[in-house]
Amino acid sequence: MSGTGNSTYEGFTAEERAAMKEHSQELKKAARRASRADKAAEAERDVLAKIAEMQDSDRVMAERVHAIVKAEAPALAPKLWYGMPAYALDGKIVCFFQSAEKFKARYATLGFNDPAKLDEGTMWPTAFALTEVTAEVEARIAALVKQAAG
Repeated sequence: MSGTGNSTYEGFTAEERAAMKEHSQELKKAARRASRADKAAEAERDVLAKIAEMQDSDRVMAERVHAIVKAEAPALAPKLWYGMPAYALDGKIVCFFQSAEKFKARYATLGFNDPAKLDEGTMWPTAFALTEVTAEVEARIAALVKQAAG
């Protein structure tokens, strides 16, 4: 493929490289853990520690998302995924919380991956912008994670 010299691609951003580095460290750390129970407990501690590191508004939303997932979809196991709190079913990431700060975005994101059972016809949303977690938003998140894990 020949270039025209007008290409503006500069590779991965610093934030993307940092996320990939975090993911590599997460995989190495998970491989070193002993029993399945130890792995699950350590994974949840890692998620809670990552949430605690977030800025105020992101941290509050991430704490609420974490509590909702634990209450409404206990089959989903907390774990870090590219440095983000995520929730897996049978080892596959179903949903995740991306703080606004992580990629310098104007809003946090609650995202869902392929294993989430959110199918609705031939097109459905897989990510939701979050600026605040109100009672109405909590109810919507609860319904989504319940459906995703179902």
